[in-house]
Amino acid sequence: MNRTSPAVEGQITLVRGIGLIGATSIGVANMIGQGVFLKARVMTCNVGTPGRALAVWVAAGLLALTGALTYAELAAMMPRAGGDYVYLREAYGPRWGFLNGWTQFFINRTGSQAALGVGFAIFLNILTGGALNTNYHTFNLFGHPVPFGHLQVVALSSIAFVTLINCGTASLSGQVASALTVIKIALVLGIGVAAFLLARGNWAHLAMTDAGGACEGVDAAARGGIAGFGAAMIAALWAYDGWNNVAAVAGEVKNPQRNLPLSLIGGTIIVAELYVFINISYYYVLTPAQIASAPASSSVATEVAREFLGPLTISVIAASLLASTFGTLHTSILTGARFPYAMSRDGLFFENLARLSPRTHVPVRALLLQAFWAGILALSGTYDALTDYVIFASWIFYGLAIGSVFVFRRRMPHAERPYRTWGYPVVPALSLLVTAALLVSTLYTGPRESLSGLALIAVGLPVYWYWSKHQNKVKGGTVISNGPEDEI
Repeated sequence: MNRTSPAVEGQITLVRGIGLIGATSIGVANMIGQGVFLKARVMTCNVGTPGRALAVWVAAGLLALTGALTYAELAAMMPRAGGDYVYLREAYGPRWGFLNGWTQFFINRTGSQAALGVGFAIFLNILTGGALNTNYHTFNLFGHPVPFGHLQVVALSSIAFVTLINCGTASLSGQVASALTVIKIALVLGIGVAAFLLARGNWAHLAMTDAGGACEGVDAAARGGIAGFGAAMIAALWAYDGWNNVAAVAGEVKNPQRNLPLSLIGGTIIVAELYVFINISYYYVLTPAQIASAPASSSVATEVAREFLGPLTISVIAASLLASTFGTLHTSILTGARFPYAMSRDGLFFENLARLSPRTHVPVRALLLQAFWAGILALSGTYDALTDYVIFASWIFYGLAIGSVFVFRRRMPHAERPYRTWGYPVVPALSLLVTAALLVSTLYTGPRESLSGLALIAVGLPVYWYWSKHQNKVKGGTVISNGPEDEI
């Protein structure tokens, strides 16, 4: 396809300023968010025993790793801004690439950023003893109450502040991601190590079951058996989500043929080890029944920390979640803006979003539009429903991206591949089979959410038609290099 853009006309291109540590940090920081602190209770109720719950964490980690191994080949082969969008565009055509980018911008990334911004405000409110509980006014939006007060101001301010950071150079964003990742790893290790050293635990807990646990809010149909295992897998995969995010900024990674595979694979392995470690510490301190009976409004990490922190527990855990949320928000905003930027370069989104800052060489306009939409979702309070609906469709896109490695191996057998997927074709095929099984399970257990997610994705079809036909920016042919991110 012929792809021209303002970025080419002005000779302003992305700069490869993110090194290996920064690239790895983007993936690790995006994965370690709230899931590792919140999901142990639900997963224990889903599968019933610590052994099975730990097996789910390992299985989900292996699934993420098979995806990372496959993405490593794709990213090293096509180190361009946009990641999944690029792979689907080149493998299946611009329509599928657009639907992926549209979903990322319209719901996935911005919805996640909205949730993280609100979460940041909530944890700050807990840390300050409820100082943000003031409400200025409650608006009525189509019968839905929309409050506006200190919490909303902080949520919007956090999104704006992190967006401002990411308007700086790519190397600065990578350095910030590295610093925040060190903090995140220290928090996970700190809670786990302190649990082993300071709490009065018992290894016998790992041989017990959740019998007698309250399992508040956990559907009986999602407890035990294959359905329970599938529900636990979805919960664990939510915690691992972000393993592929560095691919979105591939156009800004130094020595991409080497650093992208290392960061994708290495980051996933690091997080998997941390998740298994901290969950073992949970079961060492508390029985499965105690974990299953933890309040739905709390976290297992909080209940574990009570055993050795006492009155300081709430403040320490709130501060930990605050820092973790901020780090995830940073990398989500950093990587999310590259999707509308990449679509704009192809003439499939607002033209000005492809313009890069002449000072920092980053897509500032795409960042600002992303922050604006994330702010609207944060105020609307509907982002939770939107992200729930799109989980099913997100895994369709993951599967399509993983499957594209087969398409490229067949279509371009002699193309340069600096890294080849380890275990090909077994590893990507296994990843596709497990992904398909999860999609079938999700469609069966949550048909409303799954079908609603597909409907939201389908909304992108008329939008694609408009941009592709009326803007007349996409034509047959070959890719014209738009800068170093297109050089393979």
